[in-house]
Amino acid sequence: MNKLNRRRFLKSSLTATAALSLPAAAWARVPGANDDIRIATVGFNGRGRDHIRGMLNLAGAGVRLVALCDVDQRVLGAEVEALAKKGQKVRGYTDIRRLLENPDLDAITIATPNHWHSLATIWAVQAGMDVYVEKPVCHNVWEGGKMVEAARQHQKIVQTGTQSRSSYAIRQAVQWVQDGNLGKVLISRGLCYKPRPSIGKVDGPQPVPPSVDYDLWCGPAPKGPLLRKHLHYDWHWVWDTGNGDLGNQGIHQMDIARWFLGVDHLSPRVFGIGGRLGYVDDGQTPNTLIAYHDYEQAPLIFEVRGLPRSKDLQTEHGWNSKDMDQFMGAEIGVIVHCEGGHILVPNYSSATAFDKDGTKVKEWKGAEDHFANFIKAVRSRKHTDLNADIREGFLSSALCHTANISYRLGKQTGPDEIRDKLKADRDAVATFERMQQHLASNGVDINLDKAELGEFLRMNTRTERFIDNPAADALLTRNYRPPFVVPEKV
Repeated sequence: MNKLNRRRFLKSSLTATAALSLPAAAWARVPGANDDIRIATVGFNGRGRDHIRGMLNLAGAGVRLVALCDVDQRVLGAEVEALAKKGQKVRGYTDIRRLLENPDLDAITIATPNHWHSLATIWAVQAGMDVYVEKPVCHNVWEGGKMVEAARQHQKIVQTGTQSRSSYAIRQAVQWVQDGNLGKVLISRGLCYKPRPSIGKVDGPQPVPPSVDYDLWCGPAPKGPLLRKHLHYDWHWVWDTGNGDLGNQGIHQMDIARWFLGVDHLSPRVFGIGGRLGYVDDGQTPNTLIAYHDYEQAPLIFEVRGLPRSKDLQTEHGWNSKDMDQFMGAEIGVIVHCEGGHILVPNYSSATAFDKDGTKVKEWKGAEDHFANFIKAVRSRKHTDLNADIREGFLSSALCHTANISYRLGKQTGPDEIRDKLKADRDAVATFERMQQHLASNGVDINLDKAELGEFLRMNTRTERFIDNPAADALLTRNYRPPFVVPEKV
């Protein structure tokens, strides 16, 4: 397909948000083993800058960064200019649809806000490109499934930005545990104790930065007024665009915790308990949360804490990681409780095994470059060469979303009633009691400022829909804003 026809084809299909009927493989350029792989990065006001550096570092491996795309003209212009001063010429775009018309692209990397991840990925694979997409790969469960479907149908390589999957240390630790060296797994626990001060409270709509194309920024989400102080980053704490810290930082540890369990499906039962507690601001997502996934093998329990160890550490300037709680040696990490001891995964590239007495018995360290792994699979054309294939990213992202759905359907409940609801599971009770103590240390009495007790949801793991709960099913997807509609047919 020539350049003109490709542009016309994309314009008519992407703008109308219809699926491409012609398989991408029929016309897209597939890079060979010796070809340069030409890449663009989409969204780089944060994590995307790491994408740019990662691609530039792979220049010796035949990777060429040729374009950038960001809806903020200030961010876009500054990065294009900075690269030009280093002798790296790239073309700038504000609209991803125009970027995808470029016939000189083989792949894109995506680090936009969460609400854009799925649509940008699907449009790109429909346009014949491979994709590296940040976590969580999707803003909701339904669109994540569509990403997997699109990748397989168009035979494209789609890597998830959960770089722990490229740690051979963690991979070896997972295998060691699954081989039974510490006995049966009792709990796989993820922790996200990360400082999250208040984002403040504004009085009415705020001005959007003049350098931002706000219609494009909103994309699939509702285009409402800006009701917080900062457009950038604080979108994480608003349901229309973000998924809270469970879907922001926590997705990394959720993925590792699921990896140790060896499960390749969503949990058959899930509930969430927590709240946005300790301050009142314009954020909507919980800063304190327990997510409980009741797998047959063992429960996956996840804990989010944004407040520090105690109220005296809360200052108007915020707090940092050294001010946070720890549990069994981790603030942000994974603890795998086993019959014969436990595993501690405190970061993205190492793991340590301890026996029942707390004595270190084995240690693993090291990781490969996650971006390089993506390029390897782009060249081989085998999605099985990916360390974090889109299916894996979807499942772990969806675990965050289903827990959030439970929380969002919950009601404020006193601690005694919550404890009574959990009484059949001593590990859930113990986790809740530690949460209550943490909140009390921060001056929060949940007898007064009650936590949300989420609905206890059951899921059909084959259809990936909830059982007898239309309200929960409704939150598996969203109402998309034309023309930024995730297509039913991909």
